[in-house]
Amino acid sequence: MTPAAAERDADQAAAAEARRAAAVLAIDPAGLGGAVLRGPAGPARAQWLQGLEAACGAPLRKLPASVDDATLLGGLDLVGTLAAGRPVARPGLLAEADGGLLCVPMAERLPPGLAARLAAVLDTGEVPDPAGGPPRPARLAIVACDEGLDEDERLPAALAERLALHLRLPARGLPAPPSPPDVAAARARWPAVVPDEGLLPALCSAAARLGIDSLRVPWLALRVARASAALDGRPVAGPEDAAWAARWVLAPRARVRPAEPPPADPPPEATPDAPPPAEPPPAQDAAAPPPADRAAGPAAQDEAPPPGLPETLPEQVLEAALSALPPGQLLALAAGAAGRAPASRGRHGAEAASARRGRPVGARRGRPRDGERLDLLATLRAAAPWQTLRRRERGREGLQWRLDDLHRRRHRERRETTTIFAVDASGSAALHRLGEAKGAVELLLADCYVRRDRVALLAFRGSTAELLLPPTRSLPRARRCLAALPGGGGTPLAAGLDAARALALPLLRRGVSPTLVLLTDGRANVARDGSPGREAGQRDALAAARALRADGLAALLIDTSPRPQPTARELADAMGARYLALPHADARALSQAVGASLG
Repeated sequence: MTPAAAERDADQAAAAEARRAAAVLAIDPAGLGGAVLRGPAGPARAQWLQGLEAACGAPLRKLPASVDDATLLGGLDLVGTLAAGRPVARPGLLAEADGGLLCVPMAERLPPGLAARLAAVLDTGEVPDPAGGPPRPARLAIVACDEGLDEDERLPAALAERLALHLRLPARGLPAPPSPPDVAAARARWPAVVPDEGLLPALCSAAARLGIDSLRVPWLALRVARASAALDGRPVAGPEDAAWAARWVLAPRARVRPAEPPPADPPPEATPDAPPPAEPPPAQDAAAPPPADRAAGPAAQDEAPPPGLPETLPEQVLEAALSALPPGQLLALAAGAAGRAPASRGRHGAEAASARRGRPVGARRGRPRDGERLDLLATLRAAAPWQTLRRRERGREGLQWRLDDLHRRRHRERRETTTIFAVDASGSAALHRLGEAKGAVELLLADCYVRRDRVALLAFRGSTAELLLPPTRSLPRARRCLAALPGGGGTPLAAGLDAARALALPLLRRGVSPTLVLLTDGRANVARDGSPGREAGQRDALAAARALRADGLAALLIDTSPRPQPTARELADAMGARYLALPHADARALSQAVGASLG
């Protein structure tokens, strides 16, 4: 078979698998919770969603990018409240999607709070009434479209755990939509489908060997197996259905590669002095009861395989899960990398309240101030329930409002981040670790585009500190500055800290999140006024460090001395900084340590 033909066959198999997954989800959408579609948007995803919507026979609603709680969970119907003169609630998006599907685009960017609300609705199947009435039903399935490019861009775990199917749609070719009549017939058969006796233990065993510690996962896999059997018209879910569940439910959640079973011990060798083997017991009549010592007890029942089920079913389920893993992920599992948290490759600034910019996060009662805007709809919702009473009190028509009805908009925006590297280029540091420090800073600068940071570089030596690189993402410029960085002279540590503070404070006022990375051995010998002296230099350095701590500047101190110095530890404590001693490390180790500390 030619490579082109093999690739075509693989695409057809992937499209057929995607079609079957849509049919299985349409059979039991609320019970399975939904699906995670990993990959970029495209025609394949659009056609898969259209086919799922047609098979479910229910509308597919899309979650807006910026959705507030009133839109999601329900709120006050402003028009109805003004007309009736009493609070009238309106259902939210989740209640309106009852019995249907909810599509979440760019799910990897879903805020944890919103993911927790969706997870709670999947657990309970209902949404509380904002007017205090009985809860509204909201039994639905969620299709989370995960478009993250990196492994660390993932759907929040609270929601991903509750969505049974984790799929990657074919890169080429369009999956055919499932047949709605076939899905409807399978949905009618599904309640009567039962799992084979050993199916659930096999799924639990495979999940445990793959490092999956959630009890919900094998339960979802069991529901997938039952839906698969109903789709094929089988009354009992068997090994072939467990294989589909392993591919869609267990394999994407694998954390470790299962260890090979230990080899069986060889039988003991016979020795000349060994007694002869015992005579076999006489055959008993089939109608005779078994002896008391051979009666089937609990231990014997546990060891015996379930009747009518192959002994290798747990191994079959495990092999089906491993066959669905991409080769790269299989190697990562073998190395144990999947069980660890992914390395931080990007870092956003902290979220902060903003008057006008950023993501809307609702409204707050009070007068707008400091550039804030009035939230007109929230103000009207607060005033609407009291209109009948206020008109009666004031004796006039029209909208009656009070100052305590006013609501102001609330926004939160992510701050840009800037990492300020302050490098000790004095004689002692240059003698020891200046080369490694230069290499570490260059490696971090090379990664600044991925980290979404701006980077600044200043150096202190002799009697002053100098800003070599203002905040930038320009790698060539940074390399030129690093290459020209000289070494030698005294250690004006206080001047270096003052220069870092002077650079960080304007960034803070502009809404940027600065972080200071100080590379030094902590042994100052130049005072703030430029005069030499170890005692005065150390005293001024501690005073400058306390000023940084008072400003709330996040900091990391890397002790670049060959042996950890108590002066560097004392300086880190005065700054309120994390302390990292690297007595034996090269440039790459320094870069990795800084990246882990800042991430």
